[in-house]
Order: sequence, then structure tokens, then C-alpha cells
Amino acid sequence: MSQIITIELRQWILEQAAAGHSHDSILAAMVSAGWARDVASHALTNTLPAQQPNPPAPVAPEAVQAAEQGGVRVASAVKVPDLDLSRSPRQVDAGDRTIDVLATLTQPRVVVLGGVLSDEECDALIAAARPRMARSLTVQTQTGGEELNPDRTSNGMFFNRGESELITRIEARIARLLNWPVDHGEGIQVLHYHPGAEYKPHYDYFDPAEPGTPTILKRGGQRLATLVMYLSEPARGGGTTFPDVGLEVAPQRGNAVFFSYDRPQPTTRTLHGGAPVIEGEKWVATKWLRERVFT
Repeated sequence: MSQIITIELRQWILEQAAAGHSHDSILAAMVSAGWARDVASHALTNTLPAQQPNPPAPVAPEAVQAAEQGGVRVASAVKVPDLDLSRSPRQVDAGDRTIDVLATLTQPRVVVLGGVLSDEECDALIAAARPRMARSLTVQTQTGGEELNPDRTSNGMFFNRGESELITRIEARIARLLNWPVDHGEGIQVLHYHPGAEYKPHYDYFDPAEPGTPTILKRGGQRLATLVMYLSEPARGGGTTFPDVGLEVAPQRGNAVFFSYDRPQPTTRTLHGGAPVIEGEKWVATKWLRERVFT
């Protein structure tokens, strides 16, 4: 595992020093976050050449988190779904369809894809979902059940995995695209956003600190990745936002955005949301990928 001293890391070190943290406490936070001690020491010495070591201070969890956000690439905790982009292809083979690679980020892992669904498939998903729509629920992490959430003001429904030829075809395409078994995925969820509807920034993984999480994880383990497919295009608004990195993906019919998170922690920088629709309406289909077989 290589560790690169980035501009962002140097900026983080300067911010920690300006906040009054000692040389040794910054070093301890970086080591706890996964930095090799010699690399961390080198970064500190070259960023703060006049800073003299002070007595060690306790390492706060938020300091470790900040160190990771400052540029640490800790070894992946688990294998996650992903595309094979090792040779920087413009297109990838998804079996029955060739999909365009439009943009990528490394940290967080975000890939914007073109032509994941055809116009006919978008129309068919909307038509099949429309009679089954209801106010969208979110997972109730206190109990493992579901609840209405004022942060999520869309309508939605879930297809059962493999319930129709259309769903089976799309699920097989996603499995090929992301190198992840079909049975490790939840059923496709379709959401409908009217003007003003939104989903405020949130994480898709299940918080280990919540009492209902063990119950949720019995069905297939943690969520590891998300694929959001756009079925329609609002005239204004409705983008998928990633506040931690200042990214907004425009909802273009047939396209999709993929992102993964190898640990249930904010340090994955996968905070995201559905921006309010300003004009028109937005339909999306979301696929969540799990660690194990989802039942």
C-alpha cells in the first residue's frame, strides 16, 4: 500500500497546528488513522519545519477521522463491487450492452456512467413501478424496521429480485458491470420526485452504533456500494450531490452514478443526497449491493 503526501494532507496538518494541536498529537492521530510512522513524521517535518515536538496527547477519534480525510488511503477493509477501469477504458462491456465511462473519482470511489439503460427500459421501469408507488420510507436503525423520514420526500417502491424479464435483464447487466453476484444485491428501488422533493445528504451504509443494525445485517451484511440510474430528466435541479467533495451529478436519462464504501464510516466520504427538483420531475432506479447473499 503506497501512501502519498498530498496537498490536502499538508493543509490538514497546518489546520491542526493552527488549532493548537501538538506535533506529537498530530503524529499520533495520523498513525492511528493508518499512516506509516516514518511517512507521517516526514510529512510533519516538511510541513511544519519550525514545530518542535511536545508531550504526547490523547488521540481523539475525530482527529483520526480528520487524518483519514486529509489524504490517508487505509487498506480496504473488505472487497467491494467495482468496475474494471485498470486500463482507463472509455467503455466497459456489461454483457448485453456497452456502457460509457464519463467520469471517475478515486476517493471517494465514484464513477459516472452513460447509457446504462435504454430509453425503452427507462419507460418500462416507470410504467411497472407507477401503480405500486407509496411515500418513501427509510431504514429505522433503532429497531431494524422502516419509518417515514422528513429528509426523504419522494415516492418509491421495490421490485423483487428477478420478478420479471426486464428486472432480470437489468440485474444481470449490473452484476457483470460491477463484478458482483446478482444474489448479493437488494431488489431495484424506483423513486419519483415531484418539484420540491429531495433526499437530504445521508450515508447508505448501516451505522454499526445503532441498536437495530445487527437485525438489518442478518439479511445480507453491510451495504458496500450504490448504483443510481436516472430514468427521466427534470428541467432543473434533482442532481445527485456529494458534499464532501463538491460534486453534483446531473440526472440524465439512461445514465447512472456508481459509488462504493468499504467501511461503515464517514471517512469513506460517501455522504450524498438528491438535490431538490426545481422544475419537472425525476425518476430514478437504485440498486444497493451487499456483502453476502441478500434474502
